[in-house]
Amino acid sequence: MHDTTQIIVDFLGSIGIPVCEGQVAADSFLPGLCIRHGSLVYDRNALRWPGDLLHEAGHIATVPAAIRSLLNDSLDELPSTPHGGEVEATAWAYAAIVRLGLPLTVLFHPDGYDGRSAQLIATYELGVYPGCFGLAQTGMTRLSADAALEGVPAYPHMIRWLRE
Repeated sequence: MHDTTQIIVDFLGSIGIPVCEGQVAADSFLPGLCIRHGSLVYDRNALRWPGDLLHEAGHIATVPAAIRSLLNDSLDELPSTPHGGEVEATAWAYAAIVRLGLPLTVLFHPDGYDGRSAQLIATYELGVYPGCFGLAQTGMTRLSADAALEGVPAYPHMIRWLRE
């Protein structure tokens, strides 16, 4: 688990998402993980699922840069942002797990996604990518037809990992 956590933490740092080890309240939304002012804070000993780092990073990555620092553990307080919601964060996290070459079960673990992890794995494995349209609308990736016209790989390849 710690190797997977380190792989994810190193990746997030390399793309510009602030992440650090620190204390996380026991009542945090996710065990051992929270968002503070647009940064990820995790407690390695309390973090149950390393893939949660990717999903929460997806929330940070898919909101406009101008409001990123406003993100805190309760994402409900954030102003509504087109193409910066739960489905885009999941699509972003899926692209990241593919990029890292980690098993989908790291992201879509048994305790995540309101019990729909197996369905999400099946959906993504079939090439149905909920949320990728929003990522494409913000210029973070390209869909098949546009990618072919532009000569770039299609989603889950990301053109950029952070929304401008």
